[in-house]
Amino acid sequence: MPARHISSQSFDEILSDLGDDPAIPDPHGIRKPPPQQGAPHRAPSEGRSNPFTESLNPIQIRNSLQGIALPIALIGVLLAAIMGFFVAYTSLNKKSQDALEVSQQQLSELKKEMLLMRDQVNQDQDDLYLAIDEIEVSIHSLKERKAETRAPNRPQAPTHESELHRWRYLGTSQIGNTQQAYFHSGKSHLAFEKGAQVLGEWRLSSIEKGLVTLTHPQGKSLLLKASKSE
Repeated sequence: MPARHISSQSFDEILSDLGDDPAIPDPHGIRKPPPQQGAPHRAPSEGRSNPFTESLNPIQIRNSLQGIALPIALIGVLLAAIMGFFVAYTSLNKKSQDALEVSQQQLSELKKEMLLMRDQVNQDQDDLYLAIDEIEVSIHSLKERKAETRAPNRPQAPTHESELHRWRYLGTSQIGNTQQAYFHSGKSHLAFEKGAQVLGEWRLSSIEKGLVTLTHPQGKSLLLKASKSE
C-alpha cells in the first residue's frame, strides 16, 4: 500500500468527526460535548462550495425553459381571453346603451305624434259637432221658411166661388147699348149687365154668346159656359 500524507489539520478534523472515545475517562471535562443528533452532518467541502456557481449545461436550461413555457403560455392565453371578453362586453354594452337611447327617443317622438293626433281628432270631433249643430239649425230654419212661404201660396177661396160653380149660364141678350147675361142659380133665374156685381165681390167682366167671365178683386177668374140646352 502506498504511503499517504495526512496533514495535522485534516487529522484533527477526522478525530473531531469521530468524537471522543467513551472508554477513556475525562475527569477534568476537557472533552467537547457531542454534537446534536438531529443536526445534519456536513462535509467540509460542502460548506465551502457555492451551488449557484455551478454551471448548468444546455440540456438542463432547455428542460427548465420547457417547464415554465407552458404555464406562461396558458397565462397569456387567459389574459388575452379576459381582455377580449372585456373589450367585447364594453362594445356590446355601449351598443346596447345607444340602442336604448335611440329607442327611448323614438318612443318619445311617437308619444308626441300620438298626442298631436289625439288633439287633431278632438278638434275634428268638435268641428264635426259644430257642423252638425249648424246643419240642424239650418234644417229647422228651412222648415220654418218653407212653412212661411207655403202659407201665402194657399190663399183661401174667395167667398161664393163654390156657389157660383153651381150656376148655369143660360145665354145673353142685347137691348140697345145694354148687354145682359142670364143665369139660373138653382133656385131662381137671374140677369146681370156687363160689369155688374153678381154675388159678393164677384163681377160680370165679360159676356159672350157661349161664355161669360166672372172676376174677383183678389185676381181670381171664373168661367161659366152656356148650357147645352140653350
